[in-house]
Amino acid sequence: MTELSREISEVWSRLFDHRPFLNGEIKFMLKEFEEKRGDREVENLFVILENLTDIKDTQAEKIIKSSSTALPVLGEKLEQALKLSQEIEIEYLDIQKINKQKLTENREKRQKEWDQFIDDMNFKCQRIDNTFEEKEEELRDLYADLNHKLNITNK
Repeated sequence: MTELSREISEVWSRLFDHRPFLNGEIKFMLKEFEEKRGDREVENLFVILENLTDIKDTQAEKIIKSSSTALPVLGEKLEQALKLSQEIEIEYLDIQKINKQKLTENREKRQKEWDQFIDDMNFKCQRIDNTFEEKEEELRDLYADLNHKLNITNK
């Protein structure tokens, strides 16, 4: 029984006791960061800190000075661009208004021409109908006269 309990305890420790594995990983990480890398990370952090301090002390003032001279010029140029765009918009609206007027005038002109064409066609059709009726009347009279002459000669 003791043999069985010892084997069970060994299986349990292999399955559930991770201390030996974790100890090895911890030692590896310590060795990696302390021995191999040394103080490189700390030195890198100090270099970054020095760069940031230098930028804060020197570059920030340069940026403020250059922006104080450049921003008014930029503002003026933006104002000019805004004025130009407003002028272009006004011109565009004027051109659209003129185009609408021309379009309306052209439509009215075409409508007048169309109405005149329809009137001319109606007049010509009326003339043709009148001419046709006159010719029809002349032919009736002619045939009536011929028929009358035929009747007179046959009697």
